[in-house]
Amino acid sequence: MAAAEAAKEGVWIKKFISELGVVLSIDDPIPLFCDNTGAIAQAKEPRSHQKTKHIVRRYHIIREIVDRGDVEICKVGTDDNIADPLTKPLGKLKHEGPTRSMGIRTMPDWP
Repeated sequence: MAAAEAAKEGVWIKKFISELGVVLSIDDPIPLFCDNTGAIAQAKEPRSHQKTKHIVRRYHIIREIVDRGDVEICKVGTDDNIADPLTKPLGKLKHEGPTRSMGIRTMPDWP
């Protein structure tokens, strides 16, 4: 569901930038990084399954967006996902790597 919303936002931003004329054209698909293999399969698979009947119809639009070539879904492993500290609790070592990748630094001793 989050992937569908992100894909719609990405397509809107791509269209907006193209209409502004800031860049000549944006022909490459937008990479959408996802760590959920089920969500990736759902986005790429054109048929419906018994387990996916509960998903609201509006979230199935991601299939059309992927088929048009506007968005390319890329698998990102848990160890490479820099958004993990924002979505779940992590131990100190697993927390430091992604936060450093985002440019977040620890503050010196606070008075």
